[in-house]
Amino acid sequence: MKVIATNIGKPTTILWNGREELTGIYKYPTQDAIVLGDTDVYNDAVIDRKHHGGANKACYLFSADQYPYWKAKYPNLEWDWGMFGENLTVEGLDETKICIGDIYRIGSALVQVSQPREPCYKLGIRFGSQEILKQFIDHGRPGTYVRVLESGEITENTPLILVEKSENQLTVQQFFNLLYAKQKDLTLVKLAVENKALPEYKRERFRKYL
Repeated sequence: MKVIATNIGKPTTILWNGREELTGIYKYPTQDAIVLGDTDVYNDAVIDRKHHGGANKACYLFSADQYPYWKAKYPNLEWDWGMFGENLTVEGLDETKICIGDIYRIGSALVQVSQPREPCYKLGIRFGSQEILKQFIDHGRPGTYVRVLESGEITENTPLILVEKSENQLTVQQFFNLLYAKQKDLTLVKLAVENKALPEYKRERFRKYL
């Protein structure tokens, strides 16, 4: 895996349900290195701190390999890296193989996979259709958030080097699908509850199924 684009956003005004609000989902490639901090990417727009940013969502990674699929669905958009609001567009990112808790060195930063991205209406605004939310869920390739264990700089063409594989083999895709499944797979529920890399509130949400 390697980073093929580093993306930064500025606060952008959108219209939602008849009122104006700000969003940071409009991210675009930058030629400069980006710096991962404890709770966000330096100089990036993070508006809704309740749902974005923070220790468990400090940086969002999305797979470059999924872009052809979405370009075919939305051919009339002005495409560029960062379309999904990701800070790092990563070639070779595979949610079926990456596990919650895996630790990677990216440039001088050390990060841990924390949770998949759950889409909200702002993704629909960027794509011009709220239908993308269900499509995104059904496709099952959500990308992943990471927590930052060591701050550092990342540039284009930086490889992701696996430092430590999680002993708990719950993949990003398995957990993402579990979030939306009407019938919960109890084997996966148990893995989720036992996975200490998941945010505690996520783990607590699934304890009731055991």
